[in-house]
Amino acid sequence: MPVTLHDSRQCILGEGPLWHPLRKQLFWFDILGQKLLCDSGEEWSFSGHVSAAGWVDADTLFVAGETALFTFDLNTQAVTDIVGLEADNPLTRSNDGRADPQGGFWIGTMGKKAQSYAGAIYRYYRGELRQLFDRITISNSICFAPSGDRAYFTDTRGRRIMQVALDAQGWPVGAPELFLDLRADELNPDGSVVDGEGCLWNAQWGAHRVARYDANGKFMESVEFPAAQISCPAFGGDDLKTLFVTSAADGLDGPSEGQTFAIPSAVAGQQEHRVIL
Repeated sequence: MPVTLHDSRQCILGEGPLWHPLRKQLFWFDILGQKLLCDSGEEWSFSGHVSAAGWVDADTLFVAGETALFTFDLNTQAVTDIVGLEADNPLTRSNDGRADPQGGFWIGTMGKKAQSYAGAIYRYYRGELRQLFDRITISNSICFAPSGDRAYFTDTRGRRIMQVALDAQGWPVGAPELFLDLRADELNPDGSVVDGEGCLWNAQWGAHRVARYDANGKFMESVEFPAAQISCPAFGGDDLKTLFVTSAADGLDGPSEGQTFAIPSAVAGQQEHRVIL
């Protein structure tokens, strides 16, 4: 699959790509740059770290910030806090997140200096924020099966992607189980997305690549990128057959580091789910 440059702006820590299905635009974040970017060329700065988003309507994003989950009006730039997120802990910030098929929003936190076990994974659902998993060092790979009955997540430092069953409202049922163990290959699982066939695409930090695995965790294929620190994939485009991929320039100085890429896909992704406030 040929890789093309989608956006040449270099992010210190590009993350959280979101294809807005109503606006037909890609949004993503520079977490360390404290910015939200759009492929229209626009960008917006915030007073703290911002890392992931879902869409509420044509003009409103649901954004994970450093100390709160908030809505952001793309027309007026109005910020409205919805619920605090570890607001009393100055050591942590938000990281990877994604809306689930039931209209909830999962968000992980981590230490700003990646302190061991400082983070957690939460779910916001219809006004309630509930902690799901604790003792997470670098929260990542939050994504969902098309059926809505399974979620995935990882602690990047542990190099294992986990899966957990979900009930009809999208809450986890039972203990997480191993989906994919990357320890033997010394690969670092970062952000992930699940396509319409139920296969998981995982960005692998430091390895220049995104790899696709079937619903049983079997390796299928990989795509190489010119940037080393590939951080998160997202499906978009009119037919949802474009895979957009963010990267991070943090600690590197190559011309491709931190840029955002696109590749055509033979399989369509899932439309990103709406967050129900």
